[in-house]
Amino acid sequence: MKTEHYAHMTDQQLLNQFYIDHDNGWLGILLQRYTLLLFGVSMKYLRNEEEAKDAVQQVFLKSITELHKYRVEYFKSWLYMVAKNHCLMKIREKQGKAIGDIDIESTIAEADAAGLEEHIEKDRQFEFMNDCLEELNQEQKQCIILFYLDKYSYQQIAEKTGYSIMQVKSYIQNGKRNLRILLERKIRSANSV
Repeated sequence: MKTEHYAHMTDQQLLNQFYIDHDNGWLGILLQRYTLLLFGVSMKYLRNEEEAKDAVQQVFLKSITELHKYRVEYFKSWLYMVAKNHCLMKIREKQGKAIGDIDIESTIAEADAAGLEEHIEKDRQFEFMNDCLEELNQEQKQCIILFYLDKYSYQQIAEKTGYSIMQVKSYIQNGKRNLRILLERKIRSANSV
């Protein structure tokens, strides 16, 4: 299944199609839309790029397993919580090995209000970023994901996509600018509500 052929479908339509025929391809298209959001959430909690990339893959696998078991109504919110819980469990495992049994929930509950507000704001910005990424044209979106998330070089992106190096640089530069504009607009709009 080619992702771009299904760009016009909403998350709910893709999810419903999956529930009809149980083809994991639908979930693959759906999950790919949220790669950047999941990576951002994982980086926020795990603070390690390799662990965050690994977490994204694990969340993908867990999501596929869980979605075969039961229906989800609000996919984006549900996926976000799966990622957040996964990261908290990873932190708990790491801390458990290092310094014994720590209650992560009470540790989080003890965080000051300003810190909590900052986390909520960052979560909101990650969601906005993911939404804005979906609004870019396919070339810009593809090049930005390959460059920033997958850490491909200009040359590697050119080889993978068939674009010239000049095109790749242009798509990344224009995509970055467009992302910033879209993000600023979304934040202003959300703050004015």
